[in-house]
Amino acid sequence: MTGGAPQTVPQVVLYGREGCGPCAHARDALRRLGRDFAFELTERDVDAEPALAARYGDRVPVVAVGGDEVSEGRIDAAAVRRALSEAGREC
Repeated sequence: MTGGAPQTVPQVVLYGREGCGPCAHARDALRRLGRDFAFELTERDVDAEPALAARYGDRVPVVAVGGDEVSEGRIDAAAVRRALSEAGREC
């Protein structure tokens, strides 16, 4: 594609904690989605920041795409896939 605004990749944040099995599963699922979608993944340890611990507590893992929480608890890969697809169209 030539001209127009530069494309940006969606920002994905995985909120989790150390030693969390479902968080590790979510991380693996996001890596698999990375084969089909370009995105920038940031992992945030909710126990490292009191504000995040208060916000997310036991709800982890939580996946946010472009600032919108799209999956909580057991990862909903289909919901994350939809959000990435939508975010890709917005670029």
